[in-house]
Amino acid sequence: MINPIQDAVIIGGGFYGAAIAVYLAKQRGLKRILLIECEPALLLRASYNNQARVHNGYHYPRSFTTAYRSRINLPKFVRDWPLAIKQDFTKLYAIARRNSKVTAKQFERFCQNIGANIQPADPALRTLFESHLIEEVYQVEEYAFDTTQLARWAERELKESGVEIRYQTRVTEILKGGQAPLRVVAVSKNGNQEVITCQYVFNCSYSGLNQFKGDFPGVSTGLKQEITEMALMQMPTSLKDLGITVMDGPFFSMMPFPARGLHTLSHVRYTPHLHWNDQQGIDPYDRLRHYERETRVDRMVRDVGRYIPELLKAKYIDSIFEIKTVLVKNEGDDGRPIFFEKHAEMPGCYSVLGGKIDNIYDVLETLESEFFFSIDAQAISKSGVVNV
Repeated sequence: MINPIQDAVIIGGGFYGAAIAVYLAKQRGLKRILLIECEPALLLRASYNNQARVHNGYHYPRSFTTAYRSRINLPKFVRDWPLAIKQDFTKLYAIARRNSKVTAKQFERFCQNIGANIQPADPALRTLFESHLIEEVYQVEEYAFDTTQLARWAERELKESGVEIRYQTRVTEILKGGQAPLRVVAVSKNGNQEVITCQYVFNCSYSGLNQFKGDFPGVSTGLKQEITEMALMQMPTSLKDLGITVMDGPFFSMMPFPARGLHTLSHVRYTPHLHWNDQQGIDPYDRLRHYERETRVDRMVRDVGRYIPELLKAKYIDSIFEIKTVLVKNEGDDGRPIFFEKHAEMPGCYSVLGGKIDNIYDVLETLESEFFFSIDAQAISKSGVVNV
């Protein structure tokens, strides 16, 4: 097979991979960009299988940096992806009376410190909560996003930018050397293998960050993998126009899920099913494929119903199971910074991991300080093509 030298190969067609590819083409002038995705379409994995929340900082009272960055990024996200934003619901945060890691007064001060809007909830909404278990209820400014709309944006922008996409193709190795600094070994669904030569590689494979052979060294920080369950619920009339988070010990959340017209329900105790420290050779997606997906929704509903009795009227529709990847060092404070690594052993190779969709701005700001160049046509004519 004969392949021209690519400027960049993006591994992973989630929101981050697509956004980085568009940025490199439109903002940094790279001409030959190839995006490789193992699924049959874009944004089908972690970008879809999550709570679809555009954070405004409230979720992170023990991580000021993450909270503040979310508060700064939310209006940018709403501006840049307006068609994907769902705002026509009321979002409430409630503070548990017992076993919470933050009190109502502490939460108020925290919101003031990060500049996030907060006000006492309407008395009619407060009646939804069991007062002996809830200290205070606040109305806040927080939104949901529709992944199907983001996927349409990605498809359109990638096409306009001239980015080539290979679906149902998996990268197995990243290698050094050749006529350009890096080579990527890719295997299609039917088993055909090709070696792609490129200047830059962006590893945006989320839970698969460490699952490459060849010269790839792996990322330098510890990762924790979790198999998680997000229950999809049809809410009763009293809850269908609300999003609710109760924190910060007894921690659960229900949010509109625009892609399905339902609500997600997650619970700090029952959403995580299985976890392990990431390492090369233990493919998280393979573990998920073989995991017996027995729902815990009955336990979620039973516990949440103690705080919000109306939830007991909700109808369970389905569960979405996915791999969630977090940095081990942030387990204690719930921080969700981006992970961005330039691999010194492989110049031109980057690994990127973001725990929240609004982190994309932190990634793009980091990329602004990097130098990129496109291989011009004359250089390609001199070097020829790569024969595999």
